[in-house]
Amino acid sequence: MELMVVVSIMALATAGVSFALRDAPNAQLEREADRLAALLEAGRAASRASGVPVRWVVTPEGFRFDGLPPQTLPENWLAFGISVLSTQPISLGPEPIIGAQAVVLSISEAPERTVTIASDGLRPFAAQ
Repeated sequence: MELMVVVSIMALATAGVSFALRDAPNAQLEREADRLAALLEAGRAASRASGVPVRWVVTPEGFRFDGLPPQTLPENWLAFGISVLSTQPISLGPEPIIGAQAVVLSISEAPERTVTIASDGLRPFAAQ
């Protein structure tokens, strides 16, 4: 009987901790920004390797990479509520040096919080 009581207390404590450790909106936004920076670099590398111009474009469902075959790179956000504040397309190549470009992301749960993913054209895209 005592063992059952101890096990049930542990189960309740574990459930409480799992609800307390939910992913914060800031962490989700930063994770999406890092993911987008990596995707933009992958699109840039694919453009340079193929010699075909590639553009990153925002869509209502997420985004897409024009110039690459469909489903080459992901085209959606992993977190719910991610939005792009700057809707201009990003040109990724095929030239080795591109113009300075930036994308600003926000999340609906914390709209005052934004993250900028930028490149000066020479360095890789990075979240700032």
